[in-house]
Amino acid sequence: MRYRPYGRTGKNISIIAAGCMRLKTPQTERDVQEAAQVLLHAYGKGVNFFDTAPIYCGDRSEEIVGVAIRHMKPGTYYVSTKCDEADAEGFRRGLERSLDRLGLDRIHFFHIWCLMTPAQWEERKKKGAVRAAVRAKEEGLIEHLVFSSHMSGEETAAVIAEGLFDGVTLGFNATNFPFRRKALQAASRAGLGVVTMNPLAGGLIPNHPQQFDFIRGRGDPDVVTAALRFNLSHSAVTSALVGFRRQDDVDGALAALDGFTPKSNEEIVQLEQRLEQKFNGLCTGCGYCLPCPADVSIPKLMDAYNMLILEGQPQAVLDRLHWQWSLDKADAGRCTACGECEEKCTQHLPIIERLNQIKAL
Repeated sequence: MRYRPYGRTGKNISIIAAGCMRLKTPQTERDVQEAAQVLLHAYGKGVNFFDTAPIYCGDRSEEIVGVAIRHMKPGTYYVSTKCDEADAEGFRRGLERSLDRLGLDRIHFFHIWCLMTPAQWEERKKKGAVRAAVRAKEEGLIEHLVFSSHMSGEETAAVIAEGLFDGVTLGFNATNFPFRRKALQAASRAGLGVVTMNPLAGGLIPNHPQQFDFIRGRGDPDVVTAALRFNLSHSAVTSALVGFRRQDDVDGALAALDGFTPKSNEEIVQLEQRLEQKFNGLCTGCGYCLPCPADVSIPKLMDAYNMLILEGQPQAVLDRLHWQWSLDKADAGRCTACGECEEKCTQHLPIIERLNQIKAL
């Protein structure tokens, strides 16, 4: 395993981090133990950063992580969790609940969670969540205050510039890097750690190996490896989150590090240019556009629209709707153009326009 400094914190974390959202949702105590074993397998391979949150895995991910870290030596692992409450009291309750579930006296990295817009950031400040977070850090309940962002690079950079945080977690991959590039640059200048989520674009890259084959370089055995290496070749990136469900997922992700040499800046620029030319605005299926007031299945329809970008064939969109999602293009016709989805979209995609295109196929 390789490690990188997490900004200016003095901590070195594994360049592959354990994303604890995709662990099997437990139905029994045995399921909890089995999920914890996946994390212990990763720990045994050198992974020392475990990212969890409330609501993950049926609201039991923090519990699973808590079970796993009881078997880890103190000082050899770091836990990252989150709270999206806007007011001070709600934030404090969320923090105390996480401490209890994890069995910790102090959380290593605690997030102001899921900033979608600058207005949300202002709301967290106005209603007291940020004040409560700073107070908790002063009390020793939080070691490092960080935030997660789904905003644009420019908007994320503005939050970084306020100087409150030690790190940021953001979506960064071979399909959305132009949208987040300025955030990486700002984090690097400010000395913040950067953990990237969605390095495989929510499954978009491994599900289209032929279309993404061009990102493979010398020594890249497959597009999944190439995508992870693209991510980790950016010097501003401290670690890439990979969601683990089984022990095989751990081994597969770590295999990407075998023989890994970061790409040069020139190679990265050339690859980014090819990506920008080939793809523009792919939906990564994060689902933040939901719920839709008109009950439109937006992520499924946008997934199908990706086929138009990837393959250029309208029939591929209809086939994807039918065979993958059991939907018809008429589903797009329920859109009332209210605009709620576009306000919430982490990629700022023209969803309404795309729904109209699907309806007209």
